[in-house]
Amino acid sequence: MKFADRVLNLEISGIRKIFESAGPNAISLALGQPDFDTPLHIKEAAIRAIQDGKTGYTQNSGIPELREAISSKFRNENGLRYSPSEIIVTAGASEALHIAMQAMINPGDRVIFSDPGFVSYGALAELAGGRADPVPLGEDLRIDLNRTYDAIDGARMVVLNSPANPTGIVESKDTIRGIVEYADDQGTIVISDEVYEHFIYEGKHYSAAAFGDNVITINATSKTYAMTGWRLGLLAAPLEIVEECIKVHQYVIACAPSISQYAALAGYTGDQSVVTAMRDEYRIRRDMMAGGLKEMGFDFKVPEGAFYLFVPMRKEQMEAIISAGVIIVPGTAFGEKGSGYARISYAASQDALKEALNRIRNVV
Repeated sequence: MKFADRVLNLEISGIRKIFESAGPNAISLALGQPDFDTPLHIKEAAIRAIQDGKTGYTQNSGIPELREAISSKFRNENGLRYSPSEIIVTAGASEALHIAMQAMINPGDRVIFSDPGFVSYGALAELAGGRADPVPLGEDLRIDLNRTYDAIDGARMVVLNSPANPTGIVESKDTIRGIVEYADDQGTIVISDEVYEHFIYEGKHYSAAAFGDNVITINATSKTYAMTGWRLGLLAAPLEIVEECIKVHQYVIACAPSISQYAALAGYTGDQSVVTAMRDEYRIRRDMMAGGLKEMGFDFKVPEGAFYLFVPMRKEQMEAIISAGVIIVPGTAFGEKGSGYARISYAASQDALKEALNRIRNVV
C-alpha cells in the first residue's frame, strides 16, 4: 500500500501514546484536559439548541451572534479590534492552526516555533508542505529573542504560545512585541496561540495582535470553559487572511458543530466567574504539586501560567514514576530540547494529585 510522504513522515503524538498506554488504576497527569465539568449554563444552552432544532449547518464562518460575542470579548479583554467578519469559528484550536498553515504556507516555507513546544506546530507545518524549524528556548525556558530574530530571517511563519505548553511560561510584553515587530519587518506571519490566556497566576497576558497586523490569533473554549470535547475554537485575523483561511475551512469541515456554537455563545456572554474559579483552583494545585516535588529534591522554576509543570528529570525517574501508575509525558514529546524533562499536568483533582505525589515519593 502506498501512502503520501507527508503522512509517512509524521509520528503519532507522544502525548497520546503515553496517555493511551495507561493502566486501569493509573493517575493520568498526561493530557492538557481540565477535570472540571463544563459549566451548567453552557450545557443548558446546548440542550436548548437541540430542543429548538438548531442542529443544521451554519454559515461557514460561524453563527453571527457568536462571532459578535467573540469580537466583543477581544475588544473588552484584549484591546483588539476584530470585527465579526474577521473571525472564523473552528472545530477547536487544532483546526484553526491547520487552516492557517494550509492557507499561508507554500512548499519549503520555514515555520519556526519554540523547542520545547506544543507537538502540533511542527506536524501541521509539514502537512502544509512547509519545513518545521524549532528554535531552542533559553536556559530559563523563555524565548531567546536574539536566537529567535536570527531564525525569523527568511521564515514564512513564527508561532507564539504564551502561556506556553509544555513549560507554563508567560512571555513578557517586550518579548511578544519584539517578535511581532521584527517579524513584520521581515514579512513573516505570526500565529499567536492563546488558549491558556485565562490561566495566569503571576504576570499578565499580552495578545500579539496588539503589536501588529501580521498576526493570526488562535483561541478556543476548550481550556477556558472546560469544553475540550465540544471542539470549538476560533481564528481571528485581518480580513484578507480570513478570506483565504475560510476557503480551507469550508472544504475541511464546512462549519463548526452548530450545538457547540450555541454552547460557546453562552460561555462568552455568560457569567465569567466560573473561569476565575477554575484559575484559582489551578493555582492551588500548581502550588501543591510544585511544593511536593521540590520537597523530593526536584529543582525547577514554578511556571506562571497554563496547568503544567516542566520538571528536569532523569529517564530512570520518569520510567519509575510511570511504572508506579502516574502517567507523565517525557519532554522529548515536545522537541529535542525537551530531553531531560517531564511534563506533569495538574489539571486533576486535589485528591488525585495528592495520591500522585505519594506514588512519586515512594519511587523517588
